[in-house]
Amino acid sequence: MASPRLSTAGMTLQYAVETTPGTRPTTGYIKIPEVKSMPNFNPSPNTIDSTTLEETEYMTYVQGLKDLGGALEYGANLTEDLIEAWDTLMEAYDTAIEGGKQVWFAVVHPKLTNATYFVGTPAPLGLNEAEVDAMLETTLYITPNSAPEMAAAPTV
Repeated sequence: MASPRLSTAGMTLQYAVETTPGTRPTTGYIKIPEVKSMPNFNPSPNTIDSTTLEETEYMTYVQGLKDLGGALEYGANLTEDLIEAWDTLMEAYDTAIEGGKQVWFAVVHPKLTNATYFVGTPAPLGLNEAEVDAMLETTLYITPNSAPEMAAAPTV
């Protein structure tokens, strides 16, 4: 029997600071509120041309590296709760770096066994554009410092 298809409802962006340098935390993750959209963690790999002069019709390639495209963009509603949570994250990041530790981020779906983890650097919060009759929103930027990895979702 096939597993059920899932919606994106309930997905969260979370973070935790390492307790042991170089070791991904499995507990203690903190949810970042008000996230509305998440970036693609499945970019196509670059292709490297391997065509020889013997080829007469088609080019050949080998698979290269995947590129997440620099800073990851998370859309969010700009609220006091988000501002407070992001300020707390920025303080935790600064403290972690001073202590030789890193901040891990987790993208968690409540009905999937695994989450996607990566080490990242958050950017200070800014104010995005605004328009009449619209939600006040912002973009959260996190620069990945490691390749994403899938592992068991963090425990609460």
